[in-house]
Amino acid sequence: MLDAKDLEILRILQQDGRLTTKEMAARVNLSTTPVYERIRRLERSGYIERYVAILNAEKLNQGFVVFCSVKLKRVNNAIANDFAEFVRNIPEVTECYNISGAFDYLLKVHCPNMKYYQRFVLEVLGRLDTLAHIESTFVMESVKHEYGVDILHSAL
Repeated sequence: MLDAKDLEILRILQQDGRLTTKEMAARVNLSTTPVYERIRRLERSGYIERYVAILNAEKLNQGFVVFCSVKLKRVNNAIANDFAEFVRNIPEVTECYNISGAFDYLLKVHCPNMKYYQRFVLEVLGRLDTLAHIESTFVMESVKHEYGVDILHSAL
């Protein structure tokens, strides 16, 4: 069970995962040893999955973002597993969700430009025999882009 200090540590780590244990301890008003032990427990129990650097897609020429809705011809366990494995191996796909509704999956694709995305659709997604339909939605502006979850409203 998480207590208020655990949630505070998680909230702070979401904002800056590079803090040292000493810096974190000062922010949460605990000594370094309990903070270190709490962070390790949060990692072991799966609350903290990993630490990453968030890169600027525009500066890396990957700022053309497309949400690609994918409909498969049919879906069963084997087809779903094959599709998931296929998508995991596509570097341009940064997120993939199995969704309900008119489509089966929603992909977030980063690429340099429209021409690249066209080739991606034809040469990468187009290789899928199970593909029935795709619909592309192009991002014009990112209004809100958060990576974390709402710690303040998490149940204790």
